[in-house]
Amino acid sequence: MSDAPIYHLALVRDWEAARATGQYAVSTLGRTLEEEGFIHASRADQWAGVRERFYAGVTEPLVLLVIDPSRLAAEVRDEPVPGLTETFPHVYGPIEVEAVVEVRGLPAEPSQ
Repeated sequence: MSDAPIYHLALVRDWEAARATGQYAVSTLGRTLEEEGFIHASRADQWAGVRERFYAGVTEPLVLLVIDPSRLAAEVRDEPVPGLTETFPHVYGPIEVEAVVEVRGLPAEPSQ
């Protein structure tokens, strides 16, 4: 895995809860790290597609977490995803708040 940042889409309320506890443990929309076994992440060229495919109907405020993998205690694995030809980074443990180097507010998607 490279030292390039990885990205994770998060509900603002989940990120705020993580800031209070020091660790983020939501795998993906509606699923926890404990339920999924890892946290889904993306590379820079992937997160917009993930938002479009999996978060299109979300009306709650979202943020994009920019994560420095070298600051994570957990292992990051670049793995294939069933049904797709590309791989995605998966974080096999919680994301420490200190590993998040930037939090980008995302504008609401236009209604379709």
